[in-house]
Amino acid sequence: MKYKDYYQILGVPRGATEDEIKKAYRRLAHKYHPDVSKEKNAEARFKEIGEAYEVLKDKEKRAAYDRLGEHRPGEEFRPPPEWAEQFARGFGRGGFGAGGFSSGGFTEEVDLSDLFGDLFSGGQGRRGRSGGFAMPGQDFEAVVQLPLEDAARGTEVSLDLNMPQYDAEGMPRRTPKTVKVRIPKGVTDGQKLRVPGKGGPGSNGGPPGALYLDIKLRPHPLFQPSAHDLYLEVPVTPTEAALGTTIEVPTLEGRVRLKIPPGARSGQKLRLAGKGLPKPDGGHGDLYAVVQVVTPDTLTAKERELYEQLGRASSFNPRAHFDRS
Repeated sequence: MKYKDYYQILGVPRGATEDEIKKAYRRLAHKYHPDVSKEKNAEARFKEIGEAYEVLKDKEKRAAYDRLGEHRPGEEFRPPPEWAEQFARGFGRGGFGAGGFSSGGFTEEVDLSDLFGDLFSGGQGRRGRSGGFAMPGQDFEAVVQLPLEDAARGTEVSLDLNMPQYDAEGMPRRTPKTVKVRIPKGVTDGQKLRVPGKGGPGSNGGPPGALYLDIKLRPHPLFQPSAHDLYLEVPVTPTEAALGTTIEVPTLEGRVRLKIPPGARSGQKLRLAGKGLPKPDGGHGDLYAVVQVVTPDTLTAKERELYEQLGRASSFNPRAHFDRS
């Protein structure tokens, strides 16, 4: 039979961990999936990758494969004399007949993938009706844009996706599908949610893939989110900033009263505890009111007179530090 280097196919070293093998498979399966890949040999590579993963993800199959030794890819080889008897006996089979595997050895017609399918699955392999390996469905990714209010209270969204469906021959075909998913309250901008079982269907009896949702919060006219905290610019007049006052400010749950301390300055943050976005494990983030001292664009004659009087009476010099430098 011809040797296939399953480690080389997945691009991992022979000592790779189970997690490294799984990550390599997922990356390559996504890259060469016939339904999305533009590579000319995508379908053949996809099947080859699946075959390698089927062997290397299973401890017993991997151990049996490693006992075959290392050879050049495509090189004709025969397993060690004791290999067939050892593994056939270990899995309750005294030998294999017309498929090419018997106590006398292997014929040239035996394919390495067929051998491992027969050896570890009672002659039936892990193949489906179409003769291919059971493969998990493709993972899908979708961007979900939400108003800040929906992120705060949770919502349900409908997504129109083009899912691959597999025909009787195991070939994927694009099929439109509407998927409804529930968005939990308190999601944040940039968060990624995994919805198991909502991805593409598996082939040959494989499980469906997952749907990954990239959460994007739409710009809000008032609030700027940062994780579970919210920031709100609060304009105040020079008089309010100098003397202090109490004003009403909006939150996602309605208006609340906010005390502006005397001598407030632009950029100063005033914390309203628990008035931000809800957190998944309970509680809320905070709302930070950012003070912005705003002067009027135009002045009446009376206002100008009063400002001039204040300027003459005031000893405050905001540039005094210039003289000390």
